[in-house]
Amino acid sequence: MTGARVVLQTERLLLRTWVSSDRHLFREINADPKVMEFFPFRRSHDEADALLPKLNQMIEDNGFGLFCVELRDEAEPIGFCGLSYANMPDIFPKEVVEIGWRLATRYWGNGYATEAARAVLEFGFMEKSLDAVLAFAVAENRRSTAVMERIGMQRIEAMDFDHPRVPDTHPHLKRHVVYAATRDAWQAQRGP
Repeated sequence: MTGARVVLQTERLLLRTWVSSDRHLFREINADPKVMEFFPFRRSHDEADALLPKLNQMIEDNGFGLFCVELRDEAEPIGFCGLSYANMPDIFPKEVVEIGWRLATRYWGNGYATEAARAVLEFGFMEKSLDAVLAFAVAENRRSTAVMERIGMQRIEAMDFDHPRVPDTHPHLKRHVVYAATRDAWQAQRGP
């Protein structure tokens, strides 16, 4: 990985490609039991290290991906936020794009996930001309669904599903709720 390329800026954040020095933060968030509470797995340091360069490749291949989120004033990485293909052909059509985020716990409660997600949603609609973006989370994950609501996404109960990649050993993590935003509704919320 070489130098970072800034893709988006907000008042307090930069959303950018990943660099080697982000490795420690990426390891931290993928191994933290609180961050990963609603996932059936944690990643080892080796697994996190192997995934990191793939995130930049996703951005290169698709023009969007899971960007590193950095505090502008401190030049400090705090997590990630971005768009990716849902990649669940038994649940969604292959072109469905989801928004997601994950921050280190010490940065929770400051509105950073919401700020980053708003910028990513705007990027998806305005720069990438997406018609719709989905988000989904374990039904009990109120922290994530609250962000979905704050960025203007609407719950689509008819689309709720049992996640096919969650093993039967974690039945409490199977049921996922689905939220969606369309470009038309997003533009209407923003006004003229």
